[in-house]
Parts: sequence; C-alpha cells; structure tokens
Amino acid sequence: MKKITVAYVLTCTLLMISIWCGAAIGSVHIPFEVLWNQTVDETAANIFWKIRLPRVLLAGLVGASLAIAGAAFQGLLKNPLADPYTLGVSSGASVGAVMTIFFSISIPMAGLYALPIFSMLGAILTMIIVMTFARAVDRSLKMETLILTGVIFSSFLGSLISLMIALSGEELRQVVSWLLGSVSMRGWPYVQMIIPFVLIGSLMLWTQRRELNVLLYGEERAKHLGVNVKRSKYLILAGGSMLTGAAVAVSGTIGFVGLVVPHMTRMIWGADHRHVLPLSFLNGATLLIICDLVARTIILPRELPIGVITAFIGAPVFSYIFYKQRKSKGVRA
Repeated sequence: MKKITVAYVLTCTLLMISIWCGAAIGSVHIPFEVLWNQTVDETAANIFWKIRLPRVLLAGLVGASLAIAGAAFQGLLKNPLADPYTLGVSSGASVGAVMTIFFSISIPMAGLYALPIFSMLGAILTMIIVMTFARAVDRSLKMETLILTGVIFSSFLGSLISLMIALSGEELRQVVSWLLGSVSMRGWPYVQMIIPFVLIGSLMLWTQRRELNVLLYGEERAKHLGVNVKRSKYLILAGGSMLTGAAVAVSGTIGFVGLVVPHMTRMIWGADHRHVLPLSFLNGATLLIICDLVARTIILPRELPIGVITAFIGAPVFSYIFYKQRKSKGVRA
C-alpha cells in the first residue's frame, strides 16, 4: 500500500473515531445503539442528535476550515509560520462580532444570525482593505508586502477590540467569552450556515493545488511555467479569507489550528499540495473535535473555551517552528 493511501486511511479513521468520541463522551454517556434505535434511551438520543452531534460537526468544520486555509497561506507565503490570521482576516472578523455585541446591533428577521453576518462582513472588508493597501504600496503584490500589511492592520484592529472591551459594561463577559472561542450551544442552524462557505472556500483552494506546488519555486519561475501568479494569489487569498471568516463567525477566535495542522501534515506526509490540502482539512477537523472534547470534559461540570486548549498545543509548536527556522537561517549564514 502506498504511503499516501495509508495517510488517507489513517486520517479518515482517526476522524471517524474522534467524531464518535466527541459525541458519546461527556457528563451523559451515549450508548452506541442510539445511532439506529433512539428508543433505547430517549434522553441520551436527544442529547446525541440535538446537542452533541451538531457541536462535534461544527467543531470539525471550523477546524477543517482553519487548517486548509493555513495550508494554503503557508504554501503561498512559503513560510511555515503563516496562518489564516497573518493577513488580519481573523482580526477583521473579530471586530465585526465585537461591534455587534458592543452596540447591540440586530437585523430584522435575522435574530442570532446578526453576529455571524457582521463577523463575515468584517472579514471580507478587512481582506479588501489589506489587498488594496498592499497593492497601492507594491503593484507587484509581493508576499512580504502582504504580510507586513496584515500585521499592521491586525495591530490596529486589535486595538479597536481592546477599546471596546475597556468601554463595555455588561457586555464585557460576553465579548471576552466569544473572543476565547467556543462551539457550545450553537446547534444545527450554525452547521447549516457554515457548510456553503466551507464548500466554496475549499473548492477555491483545491483548484489552486498545482499552482501552490509551482509557487514554492518562486514567482518568477511560476510565471515562466505558465502560472497566472496574480490570479492564483487572489483566489488563494479570497478562498482562505472566506474560510477563516466563516470559522470565526460561528466559533469566535480559535488560534494555532491553521499553523499546527498544516506544518505537522507536511512534516509527516510530504509537501505536495494535492495531498496537503485535503489531509490538512481532515486533520484540522480531528484536532478541533478532540480539543473541544477536552475543553468540555477536563473540569466537569464546567467548560473551558477551545481557544485555551489550542493555545496550549499551538504555542509550544509555534516556538519550535520559530526556533528551527531561525537556527536554520543561522546555519546558512
């Protein structure tokens, strides 16, 4: 059996196991029989189908979105430290959500959907501003310019969030809780809402899998090989921003998934984006489902934000990648 076949079989198996564990384990144990016979335990069946399963699927979709977006951004920027947050898209989505909470913004007939709608608008608007500003500074739209522009706008948007938190009263707890990230009590409507964005964004990145492989050798060489570099950049940035914005809209800020998963996937299974993208998608789903399971069971009956768990995992990995990258540059020097 080929190595890549083993990768897909192993990854899919781990995902299926994580889905069942995430749905079955908790303060109430779910028997396996509820999958085909809900009369075995009606209470457990209701918890499984109405609370646990949509939560697990939402966590999986959020993790998959952040991971595949991170894989694409790392390939485009040729930097293992890049992730969906590098370009400031996550900060833009967070500002949109925090403003909705702070100003108690509502949309007629939308109800609770006002929060994800404004979060998505913030993400998209930030992407447009970052791209416009970077293009005004550098017509060729080099990656270094995009990264610096993203850092600048992330810092500015972060200060806006801090200002609103400082000025908030009763909304403070809700704002802080949302920023830490969670998929608790979202339900099937949020799963249905994120699915179209996940499908469209992932498809946009998948169409650029070969271009990402060529871009690893540099933009000039990619142009000589017939790649429309500018078009590929826009598609990758748009697809990644859509996925990141959708994830932040339904779950809040969850860091490091887009950094850790693609890096580990490349390290174990290779750097071919034809496989890095789908494997990162699957592994990202598995990781966040497991993190959510740990977050809601480690201190029962209380619950931790998922962002806390991913930070505990991601911070050491980020430090390791950074140290390894700097040491490598020092050796070459």
